Amino acid sequence: MLKYIDKIPLLPLAVIAIFMLLAPFQPEPHLLEKSRMLVNGELSKGIDIFDLLWHSFLMALLVLRLIRLKKSGTSS
Repeated sequence: MLKYIDKIPLLPLAVIAIFMLLAPFQPEPHLLEKSRMLVNGELSKGIDIFDLLWHSFLMALLVLRLIRLKKSGTSS
């Protein structure tokens, strides 16, 4: 499974992950809104939990990819 993560091109993954973190751009990013709801204890609807996971998944994947890249000692 991790070998598939190693094959993901880094630059497109980073661009898409940042885009998903910031989407939608107006009035405020969903990740910011859902994080605020989580801290305030208001994140209870299934759609809100899904939205939080949806907008943060690619960033988690990018972090995992960067950790694996650093551990392997290669640049790609």
